[in-house]
Amino acid sequence: MPAELDAIAAWTLVAECPIPNDIGPILVPGEQPYIAYKTFRDSAVFTDRRLIVRDSQGITGKKVELYSLPYSRIDMWSSENAGHLDFNAEMELWTRAGHIKIKLGRGIDVRRLDNLISQMVLGAR
Repeated sequence: MPAELDAIAAWTLVAECPIPNDIGPILVPGEQPYIAYKTFRDSAVFTDRRLIVRDSQGITGKKVELYSLPYSRIDMWSSENAGHLDFNAEMELWTRAGHIKIKLGRGIDVRRLDNLISQMVLGAR
């Protein structure tokens, strides 16, 4: 996996949150955000076209790096729900850029995300 994607492997979506107000300028015309999640330092937004992850950096968090993964680049994915002793569910995405592992906090519905990705990747919008 490229070094730039190492941070993605460590992402944990903590809880659902409102869609950030400042996401509008990076959306293309007609793109609709569906759901957003808090990460440890920022947020991840699932739109009807891609996954956008905002990664605040530095001590103040004023420097922000954006990752954008179009659903069309996902070749395969898997989801695993949390068991009785597991705290996190997991979602893995195999893309042309590499293998991405995302941990999901206990309150996040992994099947809802699985369904969203299925609809977007397979074209059942």
